[in-house]
Amino acid sequence: QVQLVESGGGLVQAGGSLRLSCAASGSIFRINTMGWYRQAPGKQRELVAIITTGGSTIYADSVKGRFTIPRDNVKNTVYLQMNSLKPEDTAVYYCRIIESNGNIYWGQGTQVTVSS
Repeated sequence: QVQLVESGGGLVQAGGSLRLSCAASGSIFRINTMGWYRQAPGKQRELVAIITTGGSTIYADSVKGRFTIPRDNVKNTVYLQMNSLKPEDTAVYYCRIIESNGNIYWGQGTQVTVSS
């Protein structure tokens, strides 16, 4: 069993920054892709950013240039550095990992609230 523990959410003013962390532990096979998704009230969960083992990244258009997704393969941890935050970034943020055997795991979610 794999556990994902997220941290770093909170309340911030528009224009501010937050850094989310997601640490994987347990019976980890081999992590391939790590990513962040978010879900705002009344909306579907959407991709924010993903990063592969090799370091290739994909960002949602809405966060390009403001968010980055570094990962530490030794610590099995992925981060989401969020700068220039906007009220529309308010959501519950979830991390997700995909192992090379196809298993998918989600974190419990962390609330990010950006005030105007």
